[in-house]
Amino acid sequence: METIARVLLIMALAMALATSLASPIIPSEEEEHNASSFSDPLTPEEASSSMRGVSRLLAQTNVEASKTCDRYPRVCRAKGSSGPDCCWKRCVNVMADNQNCGWCGMRCGYGQTCCGGRCVNVLYDLRNCGGCKNKCKQGGFCNYGMCDYA
Repeated sequence: METIARVLLIMALAMALATSLASPIIPSEEEEHNASSFSDPLTPEEASSSMRGVSRLLAQTNVEASKTCDRYPRVCRAKGSSGPDCCWKRCVNVMADNQNCGWCGMRCGYGQTCCGGRCVNVLYDLRNCGGCKNKCKQGGFCNYGMCDYA
């Protein structure tokens, strides 16, 4: 008898939980007003387009992000771009990118840095000692990225 009562109690609790989760929550007027003051206002473009059946998140597609440089080369020259050159659908700067140094796909080796489109070892290069375009004095030497290090 006790087991039947327990089963019925568990079923009643499960049904009550399912019903409460399935029922919509209707906010009061005050809550609705507070919630609307914190939400982002719709842009005129969003407000004018028909959004029936489409979630707001899916409707806000970034058209600029879908423009890759292999189809639109000017994207790489735009303000805020990561570089003026296009390598495998990515904007890069082949004069400073270690993965595309000088041209697409030219990777600098271990301990090398891309300076002016050339892979150099900044620890020992006289013209790029410690960093790009850091020249050591005439007759000096570059050791461990420092000019004339003793």
